[in-house]
Amino acid sequence: MPTIAHFMPILPTLAHRVEILTFHKGQILDVTGPAQVFATANDLTPPGKPKPYEIALVSLEPEVVTSSGIGLKTNDARACTGTLGTLIVSGGYGVDTARQNGELIDWIRRRSPLAMRTASVCSGAILLAETGLLDGRKAVTHWQRCAEFRVRYPAVLLDPDPIFVRDGVIWTSAGVTAGIDLALAMVEADHGQPLALAVARQLVVFLKRPGGQGQFSTTLALQSADETFEALHGWIAAHLDRDLSLQALADQAGMSVRTLCRRYRQGTGRTPAEGVQLIRMENARRYLEEGASVTRTALRCGFGSTETMRRAFLQHLGVAPQAYRDRFHGSSAG
Repeated sequence: MPTIAHFMPILPTLAHRVEILTFHKGQILDVTGPAQVFATANDLTPPGKPKPYEIALVSLEPEVVTSSGIGLKTNDARACTGTLGTLIVSGGYGVDTARQNGELIDWIRRRSPLAMRTASVCSGAILLAETGLLDGRKAVTHWQRCAEFRVRYPAVLLDPDPIFVRDGVIWTSAGVTAGIDLALAMVEADHGQPLALAVARQLVVFLKRPGGQGQFSTTLALQSADETFEALHGWIAAHLDRDLSLQALADQAGMSVRTLCRRYRQGTGRTPAEGVQLIRMENARRYLEEGASVTRTALRCGFGSTETMRRAFLQHLGVAPQAYRDRFHGSSAG
C-alpha cells in the first residue's frame, strides 16, 4: 500500500515560515487550529525529508491569555525580520481592543508586504481591514460580525457566507474552526491534494467542508437592520406545515402583499419566499440532527416532498439531507 511518501512532491530546502499573530483575549482555536494543520503536515513528512513548515506564534507580549483562560507563550513580533511565507492574523473576543492598538496595526501593515500571503481567521479580518489591506478585496469574517463589519469597512467586498475567501495574496476565513479549512487549503496549494488530504484524515476533518457558514445560522441568512420581522419569523417556524403563501404572510404581518415584499427585502435582503425556505432549512437540519427520518422531516417542515427538500439542501448546504443526517447518526434509510 502506498504511503504519503509516494505522494510527496520535492520540497524546498528552506521551510515555509508561518507566523501566527495573536493578542490578549484572542480565540485559542484561531491560533492552534491552523498551527496544528501545518504541524501535522510536518509530522507526515517522510524521515530524511525537510519539514515543509516553520511555525512561529508571535505577539507584542511575551505571553498572552486567551479568552478560554489558557496562556500562550509567544515570540516577540518586533523581532521578526526578513521575508516569510504566510502571515496569519487570528481573531477572538479581544479583537476590539486589539484594533485600537496602533502599534499592532502598524506591525501588520509593515509585515504583510514581506509575506508571500497574508490571512486572517474569524474576526481577525477586522485587524486586516484596519490596515487597509482588504480595501477593494473580497473577504469574509465570522457571521456575528458581518453587519458591523459592513458598516465599519465599506471599502471591503464582504461576502458573509464562504468558509474562506482567497483574493490574490490575501486569504480570509469565517468563524473559528474555519481557520483549519483555510490552512488545509494552503497546504493543498503548497504541496498538492495528497498531503492536504492526509492531514485532513489525520485530524479527522473535511478537506473541503460542504456548504458555507450560512448553514450554521439563519440569523446570518436573514440579517436584519431592525426587529420588524422577528415575530413573523417565529410564526413561520411554528407553522411550517401550514399555508405560507405571500398572502398568508402578509395577513400575519398586518401588511399588504406589496408592502410586505418591499419592507422584507429592505430589512433582510431577501424575498419572503426565500425567508420561508431558510427557516424550513433551519428546522429540517435540527430534526435530522436529532435523528428524524428524511421523509418525516420533509413533511414536518412543509417541503411537500423529499425531492424538494433534497434540492433545497443541495442549494444551501451543498449536501443531500440523508448525507447530512448520516454525519450525526451514521448510514441508515431515510
